[in-house]
Amino acid sequence: MALDRWVVCEQCDAVYARRALQPGEVADCARCGHHLYRRHRFDLEILLALTLATAIVFVLANIYPVVALNAQGAYNAATIWGAVVATWESGVAPVAFLSALLVFFFPLSQICLFAYVLLGLRRGKRPAEFSQAMQALSLMQPWSMAEVFMLGILVAIVKLHGVMTVIPGIGLWSFAVLTLLLAALTSYDLQDLWDIAERVDQGESV
Repeated sequence: MALDRWVVCEQCDAVYARRALQPGEVADCARCGHHLYRRHRFDLEILLALTLATAIVFVLANIYPVVALNAQGAYNAATIWGAVVATWESGVAPVAFLSALLVFFFPLSQICLFAYVLLGLRRGKRPAEFSQAMQALSLMQPWSMAEVFMLGILVAIVKLHGVMTVIPGIGLWSFAVLTLLLAALTSYDLQDLWDIAERVDQGESV
């Protein structure tokens, strides 16, 4: 049996042979009860639509202001990238660098890689760099932290509300939706895509 057909529990190191699940089913470790893997209800078409929707919302979240601040007639609107640049210019380069990676480049890379893999599989052909793309997605999954940034924005809005007028922008609502869509994407079991690729290689329809 191929190595990718085995799954190891992250909590107790028990080893199991991976078996096919029905949509929505979850496999748990018999020893400690830890979730091993799951079969999502998303099929290839739904996952591709979700990826394209995420790409659209990502663009909206980055081109429109997140918040507008009005303090005694002084008006200023801030976008996500503008906040990263302002952090860099304020002399906190490490924070700006991490923010750019976790909030902009990692999500963008994940969206592009999902689109690349799914569009190729949708055409009934394994993409040329499929293995590399899947490895990159696996490495980036734990680093998707849009929800942490969203929480930080909400905390900042609450604190600023007492000293100035804070007007939520389109970018804020777009980023909230983006957080939910990215959570759905990054929770997807990548093994399902490997299984789909194997079926494509065997000439089966997906």
